[in-house]
Amino acid sequence: MEPKLEISPNFTLEDIRKIRDYDYEMTKNMNNEEMIAYYNKGADYFRKELKASKNNKASK
Repeated sequence: MEPKLEISPNFTLEDIRKIRDYDYEMTKNMNNEEMIAYYNKGADYFRKELKASKNNKASK
């Protein structure tokens, strides 16, 4: 079962700890290839969001 990550609206130091713990739980049993795929999936999502943001900014 995948752990649930809940971040507070104020984003505190405690939230950073939660993110680190979540990341550890998600990757603790992965081999190197699985970890690379996991992080690349997150990076691809970020790249898409960044591109969409740039496109929205350019169209204004």
